[in-house]
Amino acid sequence: MKITIINGPNLNLLGSRETDIYGSQNFDSYLESLRALYPKIEIEYFQSNIEGEIINYIHESKDCDGIILNAAAYTHTSVGIADAVKSINCKIIEVHISNTYSREEFRHKSFLSPVVDGIIIGFGLDSYRLGVESLI
Repeated sequence: MKITIINGPNLNLLGSRETDIYGSQNFDSYLESLRALYPKIEIEYFQSNIEGEIINYIHESKDCDGIILNAAAYTHTSVGIADAVKSINCKIIEVHISNTYSREEFRHKSFLSPVVDGIIIGFGLDSYRLGVESLI
């Protein structure tokens, strides 16, 4: 099984950015532990702060078994990413580290939620593990 994790803008700063919201662990160390937890699953990882690169990577990932997508701020603004999600046939799980509904009102709207297969919100970095479990 091959699962692709795609992270959007500013998630390269996990562990140092707003640790009261996102925690103090960086994503690379979390990814290492996630891969160790699922040694028989190939977990590919991509992060970009650039919307077009995320769209291109979604297109390139069309043949994987599933995508875990945290588009971060683009969740609330990007019709382009939503259209990319609709254009491929693999399962896609939208994840968020924080509970977006307990934050600013603009974070309550997701352009992705209507076009993904499932949503996991608010379990910290464990949201990604729950995403893997949902794809298995």
